[in-house]
Amino acid sequence: MNGQEYLNRISTEKRIGTKKGQNGIFSSKFFWIGLIGVIGLILIMILGAILGSAGNKEKTKTFQFLAHLENTISVVQEYQPNIKSSDLRSSSASLYGVLTNINTDAMNYVTEKYNIKTTKDIDKNIVEQAKTEQDALNDELYKAKINGTLDRIFAYKMASEISTFMSQENELHNITKDETLKETLSQSYNSLKNLYDKFNNFSEAR
Repeated sequence: MNGQEYLNRISTEKRIGTKKGQNGIFSSKFFWIGLIGVIGLILIMILGAILGSAGNKEKTKTFQFLAHLENTISVVQEYQPNIKSSDLRSSSASLYGVLTNINTDAMNYVTEKYNIKTTKDIDKNIVEQAKTEQDALNDELYKAKINGTLDRIFAYKMASEISTFMSQENELHNITKDETLKETLSQSYNSLKNLYDKFNNFSEAR
């Protein structure tokens, strides 16, 4: 082998070696196994975060719904005896019954799923917000009672409360995976819908 052939051979080996070095890491099966593992872990973390967020949202919405239920039941119970219209008083009694049944079912659900036995055990901020809304409702109904307009204002406010309950139930129904809760929400939704028409269409002239 002469000098030129030797130099050509060295040059060729260097080029091949450099090419192998550049592509070596990507051609390693361990690299790809590791990369797939990392991607899989990231996907699992993202999925866990999504599921955790959905679970927390359901819990929060359920607690808000429960606090709203208990407070509205209390308001209905307080002002129902002062209603003059027999039709409106009958609708109010029906509303009280429906809300009480929903409240019992909702409390059983949170007791079983979250080990919550009373609304005093749920998030303080949720309780305080619900109490603020209850106080505002109480204040308006008390003024209406003093001014002799309780029937009209009570019907209007209960229609508004029912509408809010229906929105909460619809949202919970779309979030939860629990079939028993879904069925309970569907049944009470239909009952509330019928009562909404009665309150919304109430007229003192009749």
